[in-house]
Amino acid sequence: MRFELARSPRLAATLTGAALAFAAPLLTPTTALACGGTFCDSGPTAMPVDQTGENILFHVSDTSVEAHIQIQYNPDSGAEQFAWVIPVMAIPEFAVGSQLMFDAVLAASVPSYGLSVQTDFCGDPDDPQSAGEDGAPDGDGLSSGTGGDDEGNGGGPSIVLQTTVGAFDISVLEGGTVQSVMQWLGDNGYQQDPAAEPILAEYLANDYLFVALKLNNQAGVDEIHPIVIRYDGVEPCVPIRLTRIAAIDDMEIRAFFLQDARVVPTNYRHVLVNPLKLDWVNNGSNYKEVISMAVDAQEANGNAFVTEYAGTSQNIQTWMIYQDWVSDPFLDLVDSPIGAIEALENQGLMLCDTDWDTKCTYMHPLLESIVTEFIPAPEGVEANLFYDCLSCYVDQIDLAAWDAAGFAARLDERVIAPAKAAVALIENNPYLTRLYTTISPAEMNEDPIFRVNTTLPDVPNINFATQTNHCDGSATVLLPDGREVLFPDSGNIVWPDFADEMPWEEDIDQENMADNAPLLNLVDNTDRINELLAAHNASTKAQITGLGNSGCGCAIQTDDAPGKIALGLACLGLLGFVRRRRWA
Repeated sequence: MRFELARSPRLAATLTGAALAFAAPLLTPTTALACGGTFCDSGPTAMPVDQTGENILFHVSDTSVEAHIQIQYNPDSGAEQFAWVIPVMAIPEFAVGSQLMFDAVLAASVPSYGLSVQTDFCGDPDDPQSAGEDGAPDGDGLSSGTGGDDEGNGGGPSIVLQTTVGAFDISVLEGGTVQSVMQWLGDNGYQQDPAAEPILAEYLANDYLFVALKLNNQAGVDEIHPIVIRYDGVEPCVPIRLTRIAAIDDMEIRAFFLQDARVVPTNYRHVLVNPLKLDWVNNGSNYKEVISMAVDAQEANGNAFVTEYAGTSQNIQTWMIYQDWVSDPFLDLVDSPIGAIEALENQGLMLCDTDWDTKCTYMHPLLESIVTEFIPAPEGVEANLFYDCLSCYVDQIDLAAWDAAGFAARLDERVIAPAKAAVALIENNPYLTRLYTTISPAEMNEDPIFRVNTTLPDVPNINFATQTNHCDGSATVLLPDGREVLFPDSGNIVWPDFADEMPWEEDIDQENMADNAPLLNLVDNTDRINELLAAHNASTKAQITGLGNSGCGCAIQTDDAPGKIALGLACLGLLGFVRRRRWA
């Protein structure tokens, strides 16, 4: 499911990993073969693939699909360039995307699991009145570019569009044969992989075009940014077939949708995981394993998603994305950049204070590269000292590098315009859906397609269980769905493995192809799970000595002391790892 064309955690060399190996998915308007893949830049050495995760965000209107593809880069990979190839059905439009939007969306929807602890009030043992019942439980600025020259000769692909968007050079190829497309890629610095040939042949047979993207020669890895692709169509798709060339086992994929209602896959299954398989004591630390096992279950067949969040988009903190930034102040600094850093600081985009820190702080991931390009620090002068006081180094400022209009335009293109467009997208679409899966190369045989289904309920991303310590030393953990798990020793709780026959999945459903119809149930393990839980609790109860003799009952006292409540909130932006929740 990657939409990114490069590879980073998920996208670094194939379709997208952290950035979103889903760059291609946005590009498929039909239920036919939708997708994309990536080829790493050959450079002097092939770009290493580190595809551990992918993020892509879609918005579907009545006539078009807009895909925001997060391109993540692993600085340890040593790669100097990114290059991607994405199959599309029509010539798309492109724009610079907003990394801050991905950060805010991830933060607003990351699933979390926690455990709060409370204790039964057991009263005064010397007071006969305190003895009670048994204490045990019962149980937009898009660019279309300019058309390039037709380079198709001898059956080669035609270059129908060439443009530069942000830090990326983009070419759109049409027609040709597998051999001629591979030849073009090789001639233009893309690494060739023979394993891609039969997959390219499938796309060519269905009249797909190919979008080839790579960092331009002047750009560095610090300028990598999300890409927005808009194309005619009504079905968002994540192209994963080409991704399997360089994918890893159980690669994580996240697809986000900003619409007016919940979105579900149409050709992949929908899975509700068995919450008993999650380690609630350790805040769902085995989350990825549980998801991987659930989507690999029979009937899910490795082609399935879980819904991690479905609900209002108004919990996305748009102030994290855009704060009324403008480029006008920089246009007046025609002769010198003195005043530029102050203008950035006044807008909250940058902070340089040598009294407090030894390094300037940039509030946008692309800002440092822009500043250092147009206002490079003099050789031998520490950057933080220079930017903290440009006027102190007036004779050493590189005036040849400064271009007031160019600086303002770059700031608009890469920082301000993408942020404003992202905020508008969020404000105009009240509902956010977050889908997640893990998938291995052998399972990447079909591109997942999605659509809105207004019949489905919201899915919260915050999940708390409650542990109640009883007077006899036992404990009960109450899960959000109402199930209770009994433990013999409240002071030493380890989440049970349960029996081998305990399923990883509770329900497996598939989309009903009728418009807005309820999902069709394929597997329902609820009764089986309840029976196995009842057997576990009965066995545990038999281990509890004196059960029924030391009962208490009565009031419940909640202990909210530090350390008693584990929130389990994960910082998704860095690891691309989240703790998920169940299907509704």
